[in-house]
Amino acid sequence: MNCKLRLFALLFLVCSVVPFHARQSRDSIQLSLVTCAPGNEIYALFGHTAIRYQNFTQGVDLVFNYGMFSFSTPHFVYRFVKGETDYQLGISPYSYFEAEYAMRGSSVWQQTLNLTYDEKVRLLGLLEENYRPENRTYRYNYFYDNCTTRARDQIEKCIRGKVVYSAGSPRKTFRSIVHEFTAGSPWDEMGIDFCLGAEADRPIDNRRQMFAPFYMKAFASSAYILGEDGTQRPLVLREEKIVDVEPETEPPFPLSPMMAASLFLALNVLIGWWQWKRRRIFWGWDILLYLSQGVAGCVVAFLFFVSVHPTVGSNWLLWLFNPLPLLYLPVMVYRDMKRKKDLYHWINAVYLTIFIALFLLLPQKFNLTVLPLALGLLVNAVSHVLVYKNR
Repeated sequence: MNCKLRLFALLFLVCSVVPFHARQSRDSIQLSLVTCAPGNEIYALFGHTAIRYQNFTQGVDLVFNYGMFSFSTPHFVYRFVKGETDYQLGISPYSYFEAEYAMRGSSVWQQTLNLTYDEKVRLLGLLEENYRPENRTYRYNYFYDNCTTRARDQIEKCIRGKVVYSAGSPRKTFRSIVHEFTAGSPWDEMGIDFCLGAEADRPIDNRRQMFAPFYMKAFASSAYILGEDGTQRPLVLREEKIVDVEPETEPPFPLSPMMAASLFLALNVLIGWWQWKRRRIFWGWDILLYLSQGVAGCVVAFLFFVSVHPTVGSNWLLWLFNPLPLLYLPVMVYRDMKRKKDLYHWINAVYLTIFIALFLLLPQKFNLTVLPLALGLLVNAVSHVLVYKNR
């Protein structure tokens, strides 16, 4: 009951602003773009954006946050992988918002928007409209429709005229920007790289680059408003750091993805040598190896053919990781146990050789761990062929 009363009071404060705006001083309302530093969780690696609303006359200080979601939503993981995750616009007192990010070790920057009084009221009206129960939920799209792009779009809609942004780097891609924020999280970076396809390596314009909170912050700093009457004014009136904390650091995992992939290659060389020396196939290793490759292939194939996430439908990694090894595994193990030749390994050796030869020529930037993984699979396939010849 107390939660309902607090929510009602919060909504009353928000909704009461527009009807009484005629009685407010022109300096009583302030709206700001808020940018939060990255966190340690994978969904927080890139930072966060929100809009802060302050009404000094009424003593109101709220944050409009387009990044609200719940892990307890039914089938959350499946819907997230498929690209059908729903986010919401939430409202919270600034004191709660500040305490949350201070506690997680994320600093917060505020850019006070240089809006006219009418534009401030219009922006508040847009946020209020977005918060209506029938409007607050939206289909989240990481690159094209997220908490940052939503905040930017509402700011632009309230302005009489248009926002002009400075030129960014024409060589930026979705993947290159992602790598800037995953540099300290190599396992997360590898996982994301395995999901993104060739589309993530195409150059993107300034507007596309604003999917990242800190890129939006940088573009806003140098942007200006071109009014309908031809006048110009900076979009940001002033900028300040409103939460200044030391970021929390977690001890890195002792094994990097490249080290793990290199060990995988070395293990395949060792097992391949043992198979060639003994002239027999270690079929238990085949079960583990091709089961893992097939399961990884199922994930990549699901993203490629089923998911509606952007950029995943152009993933050339499907050449290397697909469900075929999993489907053929029972036949493979049966032939291994019966010591029969299997054409699969001959075809696989040729196939993997072509993939490795074209590694740098394909229109996609692969994570470097793909190379030792592919070499490990190739060594295994070649060892089978050599065993057949020795027999």
